[in-house]
Amino acid sequence: MNTRLKSDSYTRDRKAVIDLTQKLVQIPSVYRGEGVEGGNEEKVANYVADHLREIGIETHIEEVVPGRPNVIGIIDSGKPGKTLLFEGHTDVVTEGDRNAWKYDPFGAEIVEGRMYGRGTNDTKGNLACMITAVHSILQDEEEFSGKIILCIPCDEEGLMLGIKHFIKQGWAKGVDGAIICEPEENNVCIAQRGAIRLQVDFHGKMAHGAISWSGINPNWRLARFITEIEKLEKAETKRLGEDPYLRWPSITPTIIQSPVTGDAQINVIPDHCRLTLDIRTVPEQNHDVLLQTIEGIVSDMKAEDSDCRIDLTVLDNRPPTATAKEDAVVKAIYGAVEEITGKEPIYNGVPGATDGTFLHMEGIPIVTIGAGDREIPHQLNEYVDIEELAETTAIFKEAALRFLNGRV
Repeated sequence: MNTRLKSDSYTRDRKAVIDLTQKLVQIPSVYRGEGVEGGNEEKVANYVADHLREIGIETHIEEVVPGRPNVIGIIDSGKPGKTLLFEGHTDVVTEGDRNAWKYDPFGAEIVEGRMYGRGTNDTKGNLACMITAVHSILQDEEEFSGKIILCIPCDEEGLMLGIKHFIKQGWAKGVDGAIICEPEENNVCIAQRGAIRLQVDFHGKMAHGAISWSGINPNWRLARFITEIEKLEKAETKRLGEDPYLRWPSITPTIIQSPVTGDAQINVIPDHCRLTLDIRTVPEQNHDVLLQTIEGIVSDMKAEDSDCRIDLTVLDNRPPTATAKEDAVVKAIYGAVEEITGKEPIYNGVPGATDGTFLHMEGIPIVTIGAGDREIPHQLNEYVDIEELAETTAIFKEAALRFLNGRV
């Protein structure tokens, strides 16, 4: 173990990051829809903003949509240099059935070295790490050049409205590198899969189930489309093989609605059904080409079936990302992990998309890293190891100083 992990600063930061993680987890920030009291990120964002002000960080809070603000922290050395961005979101996914949890999902209980609760892993624990790391730099009066930006957006688990607003407001201009704070077991993740969210609507004619010839059943068209999509997924997997960091591309049917509106009845053919696809891509795939292929499937179905009416709607389109090992932000993180853990860092990739996708689209090199088991996000009894929180805080601090001071 690095001697720094036995220092007074480490002991101080360990306690601080555990306390802050608990406080953040204990403020529920599941987005539950418009008009639901407490069903958004507002309370936790206000808490974070107050905390940043208390520890002497310039703080801005901007409402993205009602009740859903972004928080931005600025630490300027006053000396010219690079700008490093840390990003960690305030929203968490639903806890689901509370009775199915062993521990209170918003209790942040610590049991045998683990803290349990929604967001401990994804990603309030890592949000606490990045804030504590920067606070530690200030407390220890560490010398550095340039500037640190803390990007703390809403809605990462949805359509990423927060990071889009952050970029639109100009906060990302001039950023030289970004550390995306997500649960990756402190692997150095230099690639992430892209995402296309596709809605497919099938239109028919409502009729009695016993007189099927008098209607047009859109469910048959949906079924044929799914089988064609499965063939496409298999063909892409065979064509591309397994990516060293991201494994395989995927096309996953998720939501099926039939009918889309109104009550379903067993003896009624619906006039409209809907399918959503969660498509995950690897850097070798071109999103435009993939979408054209899917449009081709629809065109072929229409050519073979005069009653086939299908509409495709792209709900979201996020390209895959890749950052070179030689980039300064990657080298800073790699060196920090090696320094703090005393182990050779592991390069890896992110199986899903993150807010970092949109920063990457702005030309900002990104690396994703943080505390927490990679398989735990969104599960019941979500947890994070408290020692990993402390270790990650030390890694973030060391990486920031390496990057800003040119020690890469």
